[in-house]
Amino acid sequence: MTGPEIATERLELWRPQARDLPGLVDLLADDEVRRFLGARPTGEVEEFNRLMRNAGGWALYGHGIFTVRPKGADEIIGIAGVFHSWRGIPGLDDVPEAGWIFARKTWGQGIAGEAMRAAIAWYRGSHGNGRIACMINEPNLASIALAEKLGFRRYGTHPQGDDMLILLELG
Repeated sequence: MTGPEIATERLELWRPQARDLPGLVDLLADDEVRRFLGARPTGEVEEFNRLMRNAGGWALYGHGIFTVRPKGADEIIGIAGVFHSWRGIPGLDDVPEAGWIFARKTWGQGIAGEAMRAAIAWYRGSHGNGRIACMINEPNLASIALAEKLGFRRYGTHPQGDDMLILLELG
């Protein structure tokens, strides 16, 4: 790919590329960034697998997670988009799902919202106005607030270990 799929005022959203691996490892190395992603380890192997899943979603469904960079820069500051998942959660399986993960240094600047508004608009323009689901770990109040600002509404909960997931949808 020679350029970003989407450009916003401050960001470029790129389809996954092999060159993204070191940046993804750096992004997910911060324990605070992973705090609400479940008790999962990270490292090169795990982030390689995430990169492959993200690239595979694009190949199979024509949409997925974008790698987010500041405009004109190579640094990865997040991932965001509408992807296809199968998690074993009623109401979420085989449904386009919105998701985002951003570097701590971007928090509170509206970066995740800017990226997700662009990603959802792109998805709607290319795939129509069907339902998009979203799941967020209950203590992650900032992501719940962002989802609600994006127009997502709660439709249920699902236990996951000691945590509760909030299930949201955008119709």
